[in-house]
Amino acid sequence: MRHLFGYFLLLSMPLAAQVGQEAEAGIDIRATISGEGIYSRQLTESPRNGTALDGAFRAVVYPLIKLNRHWWLDGAVQFDSAPFFTEDFSAPGHSVTTQILRASLGYKQTWNALALTVRAGQLGSVMGDFNLRYDDAVNPLIDMPILYGYYAKISPMGVAGVEADVTDRNWDAHAQFVNSSMMNPRSVFDRDQYGNWVGDVGYTILQGLRVGASAGRGPYLDRHWPFYVRGEANPNVLPGSSAAADVEFGYGHWDVHGEWDWMLMSYHAIPFTRREGSYVEVKRGLAPRWYAAARTGYLTMNRDLAESYEVAAGFRPNTHQIIKLSYEIQHDDLSGQTNRAVMVQLVTTIHPLSLAWDLPHTTHQ
Repeated sequence: MRHLFGYFLLLSMPLAAQVGQEAEAGIDIRATISGEGIYSRQLTESPRNGTALDGAFRAVVYPLIKLNRHWWLDGAVQFDSAPFFTEDFSAPGHSVTTQILRASLGYKQTWNALALTVRAGQLGSVMGDFNLRYDDAVNPLIDMPILYGYYAKISPMGVAGVEADVTDRNWDAHAQFVNSSMMNPRSVFDRDQYGNWVGDVGYTILQGLRVGASAGRGPYLDRHWPFYVRGEANPNVLPGSSAAADVEFGYGHWDVHGEWDWMLMSYHAIPFTRREGSYVEVKRGLAPRWYAAARTGYLTMNRDLAESYEVAAGFRPNTHQIIKLSYEIQHDDLSGQTNRAVMVQLVTTIHPLSLAWDLPHTTHQ
């Protein structure tokens, strides 16, 4: 913990040497740090058996090394304590974890309106919309949509692989080949890694309105999965198929995001599992410093239906901080439980390091 504190202390010391973003090479470090207070009766229930009032923190550090006009290295490293997300409320104890969400080498080339970007490393899934907005400074609410999470949901964790992105005027397309499914991200050191294909295409109909569709296919199981039963076939012959659609709309003080996701998980020893869900999120600017936001969503696994409803108010005391207050209700038909939580969050963004320089050019005679 002392080393972690020292690292954040270093990040919080702004350096004076900052130059324009148009330089050919440079180093940049940004970070988002969140402190959270939680009140929920769910924290007192078994197996957690804690107190109804708890606290947590989360920090995501974004390093960037720009090598030249075309090449760069970037990443996202997350430090967080549990319980921070509502899906942790039923887990016993407290913990602090470090996770590499993103770490990749990138290359970009442009030809007029056409741009090609290639990445390799730890990548965020191109499936859906929220993986581009998981940062607490971008997410207008406190919790994640019900479709997303770390347990059998669309994971904000990265997956190892390669990705190609193409944009041309109003069109954008993304293709990935990665080592595991978004439902069950596997480390490059884990067993049961199997290639998955994921693709996404989007079209900007007019300024502020984009629609997208994505699909993926590949094995998703590992031998330690809770539903990998005795006598089941090898995970590499049990592919999962997924499809999703998303829409983004922004106009004036309004900002709307919607997403639908479907996945079919194949088995031999037990019936196939069908997973489907969606959410709609609306944000409304009330004043230069104030906004209100709401999100509703559902998730089904065969006959099990779970629903979530969250409303939040946000206040910006300055350009680098946001204070959020939210109230969330989650209901699960299978267990019959309804859980409620009041959460407050202080989000601070820092930009402690930005160095840039032009590379020497050689003149050929």
